[in-house]
Amino acid sequence: MKVLLLTTHLNIGGVGLYVLNLAKGLKEKGIDCVVASSGGGLEDHFRKAGIPLMYLDIKTKFEFNPKLIPAVRRLINFAKKTDLDIVHAHTRVAQVMAKAISRQSGASFVSTCHGFFNKRRISRIIYPCWGDRVIAISEAVKNHLKDDFKVSPKDITVIHNGIDSEKYQEALEAKDVIALKRKLKIEGGPVLGSIGRLSPVKGYKYLLCALKELKRDFPNLRLVLIGEGPEEQKLRSLTKKLNLEDSVLFINSTLDTKKFLALMDIFVFPSLQEGLGLSLLEAMASGKACIATSIGGISDIIEDGKNGLLVPPADSHCLKEAIKRLLSDKGFSSKIASCARKSVKDKFSMEKMVKGTIAFYESAKRIDAR
Repeated sequence: MKVLLLTTHLNIGGVGLYVLNLAKGLKEKGIDCVVASSGGGLEDHFRKAGIPLMYLDIKTKFEFNPKLIPAVRRLINFAKKTDLDIVHAHTRVAQVMAKAISRQSGASFVSTCHGFFNKRRISRIIYPCWGDRVIAISEAVKNHLKDDFKVSPKDITVIHNGIDSEKYQEALEAKDVIALKRKLKIEGGPVLGSIGRLSPVKGYKYLLCALKELKRDFPNLRLVLIGEGPEEQKLRSLTKKLNLEDSVLFINSTLDTKKFLALMDIFVFPSLQEGLGLSLLEAMASGKACIATSIGGISDIIEDGKNGLLVPPADSHCLKEAIKRLLSDKGFSSKIASCARKSVKDKFSMEKMVKGTIAFYESAKRIDAR
């Protein structure tokens, strides 16, 4: 089977990491796979894994940008020349391109929907481009496609993101954790943490407000935020306004999340909207007690009170109370952390994701053949 994974970019984040993990898994299963994109921060990781890359000038958010035309022509020629079986799109721009490639080459067109979309966007209504078949990364995303865009349920398959849970279960040496805390100047108290793009939808302002209240009972409490994005300056300003500059550490995006997860006593995921939550899965696999908001695909991951705690979105008070509960009850915190690690291993493995995707490809080919 020959597969083209098409995405606008290869930046660190949910889509880029998904494509990297999927490409590596497909290669291990003997699938002939090529990744086409405008490049990004993850390129070297694809090269190290031996994944062929095709560079295209498609860095745009406008799906009908004229600059896409030569890229589409190139990919149509590539598809015909290589007898491509599947073109798998991962962004809106890639979906529009993939439809044209499929129509001209005969390759089956499938897509993965990584989150939620503006249902009032006219171009989505006029030219949907979901593909012959669609992967939804959670039940919430499936319902979104079905209810808001009228995609037929028979064309949607839920395949959860998978991670290499074994990688996160290998604990760092205690001395290394102590040394890193000392280097970052966060030793001497409990550490909260979160990993994600610094954007309004991630809800970090509510976490900062919760931290302000928690400092009254836990004066040595620290927060580590890992990520970059358009909200960074506003979050830094809010940190200053709340007099939390000595308590909050901002760290740039990194693939070495395992090292920073080791610093955290509690992982907090206060998103206002979320397709699934890759960094939440990583934290759970690392054996961290986790708190997340009860929105989107997070309910596919966390069962409240069993393998984590769920709180309402945009609610600093409830967030504060959940954090306080875990900081005050070490036994309960340890119990849900252990359950979290097991649930990720059982339900969200890389092997399960890759096998499910290959079966999905085979199904899409059979539909195309009919």
